[in-house]
Amino acid sequence: MKKIAILGSTGSIGTQTLDVVDMHPELFQVEGLAAGGNTDLLIEQTKRYRPKKVSVGSKELAEKIAPHLPAGTQLFYGNEGLVEVAAGTDAHTVVTAVVGSVGLESTLAAIDAGKQIGLANKETLVTAGHIVTTRAAAKGVSLLPVDSEHSAIFQCLNGENKERLTGITLTASGGSFRDLTREQLKNVTIEDALKHPNWSMGSKITIDSATMVNKGLEVIEAHWLFGLRYDQINVLLHPESVIHSYVEFDDTSIIAQLGNPDMRVPIQYALTYPDRLPSPAQRLSLAQAGKLHFRDMDMERFPCLRMAYECGKMGGTATTAFNAANEVAVARFLRKEISFLKIEDIIASVLEAHHNVDEPDLQEIARCDQESRKLAASL
Repeated sequence: MKKIAILGSTGSIGTQTLDVVDMHPELFQVEGLAAGGNTDLLIEQTKRYRPKKVSVGSKELAEKIAPHLPAGTQLFYGNEGLVEVAAGTDAHTVVTAVVGSVGLESTLAAIDAGKQIGLANKETLVTAGHIVTTRAAAKGVSLLPVDSEHSAIFQCLNGENKERLTGITLTASGGSFRDLTREQLKNVTIEDALKHPNWSMGSKITIDSATMVNKGLEVIEAHWLFGLRYDQINVLLHPESVIHSYVEFDDTSIIAQLGNPDMRVPIQYALTYPDRLPSPAQRLSLAQAGKLHFRDMDMERFPCLRMAYECGKMGGTATTAFNAANEVAVARFLRKEISFLKIEDIIASVLEAHHNVDEPDLQEIARCDQESRKLAASL
């Protein structure tokens, strides 16, 4: 039986991870759960899975749920609570599914404790990829990708000579507004933005898909996960989200991973690797799909993706500034403080003011993150 802990257990990835646990209850034991503010669902999860440790976002929330937890479950809160659930249990694997750069400290703590990482938190590698990958290598810890695109690349590279790899292509659905012009984007609403055509995800990631920031973060993440140059990482618009990504080799062979859009498949693969088990996902019928469509990525139409590439190539704290500015801008959009297109304007303004630091340590990363957020909030 594999013991697991889940950071972000009440979010989209977290709940689907527990779906996988339910499919194979004889194989998994939940040791720890951490959530932000969805206390009702966390209480339900705690009563069902009986983890040894749980954590919530604040002291007030912890006091609220304390009377409802089963005997024997320890309660924590805040960043310290995330770290406790990540590193302080007997879990073999930690699924990091919290949204945003808040996941960095707890992921590093899990790595230092020798836990295998099921990585669904893009921002961890985006803000501190050089630190995370170095520590993981030193500890002999695997970073097993949970994102459908990175899981696809990971699967396509199994057993292959990576020296013969020419490049990889991450596919993008295009999000809620893939068929709208720049002019049409001026008046889109929050409700429009949250209607993702293919995937069921949290609000922040769904907005990121519409701006193409999400794909930009995935490009940066792929750079660190697979040790590739940015000119080896391509993005292709693929509205059906059937081909999750593919790799190309020196001999022109292309190997792709296909399937219906269902996050439980890559989640389960990260938990059971290198084994494959039955999945609740619907099987893909190419005959039923009939046709698949592809378009080159337009960097003028999606400037956030262009900025992500630029920041990735620059390295240092540039990717931290990009991520921090986006997190604040998306939050402001969701609060109806700014229009949709202002998200990319704020990111561009923060990057223009940014002074890059090469090979930053954690203190410099935290300072850049705070300064970028402050500027993004004031624009």
